[in-house]
Amino acid sequence: MTSTLSSKDPAELLERLQSLRLNIESVFIGKTEAITQMLIGLFARGHVLIEDVPGVGKTVLAKAVAKSIDCTFSRVQMTPDLLPSDILGVSVYNDNTGAFVFKHGPIFANIVLADEINRTTPRSQSALLEVMDEAQVSVEGKAVPIERPFMVIATQNPFEFEGTYFLPENQLDRFILRIRIGYPSREDERQILREQPDRTALESLAPVMGAKDVLAVQAAVDSVRVTMC
Repeated sequence: MTSTLSSKDPAELLERLQSLRLNIESVFIGKTEAITQMLIGLFARGHVLIEDVPGVGKTVLAKAVAKSIDCTFSRVQMTPDLLPSDILGVSVYNDNTGAFVFKHGPIFANIVLADEINRTTPRSQSALLEVMDEAQVSVEGKAVPIERPFMVIATQNPFEFEGTYFLPENQLDRFILRIRIGYPSREDERQILREQPDRTALESLAPVMGAKDVLAVQAAVDSVRVTMC
């Protein structure tokens, strides 16, 4: 277990952030800029859209971030037959109590990977609008909050358009960053082939921050002031 981070100590904060970066880099090799952008999105309380081709490590990066901060992770494969209830959850009748019980969907996690978000219908895409903006889900007239920290990492292939649905502007506005990872260098690709970090090191990756630490960093970010000259 890691000690609780104090947002009032800049030296400690920088040290823990560096440990977090190195922890992610141990399984996501060679793309430090993508890691930086992902952490910016996380600590700014935002969401990130990754637009890139298959096989560049989008899922590995999302899982590495979730494991490194000891937070819950869920993955939603966005397909054309996906329904909003498949994302948010659904009320199920309980024979024993004679009442309906709400079963939480995969959106109720700290880090949510919406894989190939442009392959599901606009109706299902719109299920993410409220939760990405307000960190809550409206179900049967009630607002159900999402546990913080909360971040949606969505992916899409920018080069294949058959059977896809373009994200509308109000959906794109929910993302603080749109990034690309790119192919690894020759040397990095050799290291990835040798070590296979997604099959070995990723599963045993230990957290270096807790959820409370992430919230402390987010609070510290809120206190930053920029003077315009």
